Amino acid sequence: MMPQLVTVKVNRPDRRPIRFWVPVLPVVLLLFPVVVLVVLAAIVACLVFRIGAVRALGAGWRVISALPGARFDIEQGRTAVLVAIR
Repeated sequence: MMPQLVTVKVNRPDRRPIRFWVPVLPVVLLLFPVVVLVVLAAIVACLVFRIGAVRALGAGWRVISALPGARFDIEQGRTAVLVAIR
């Protein structure tokens, strides 16, 4: 299953936190031409390096399918960013 929503929260010192939600499907549809070019480039790279293109694309899909439920916490100084994928 593909991720549906990405939540980003930025905690800033001495200010209110910023929180926004990014729906994944509209972003993918908007960037679809770029996604097609990336997939074609990946297939060409697989052929050049003699890697099974079907297996490589399947592995990429499994990585994307495993993303829901992932959380990334990034801290730099007093600023913290939380990215949650649902």
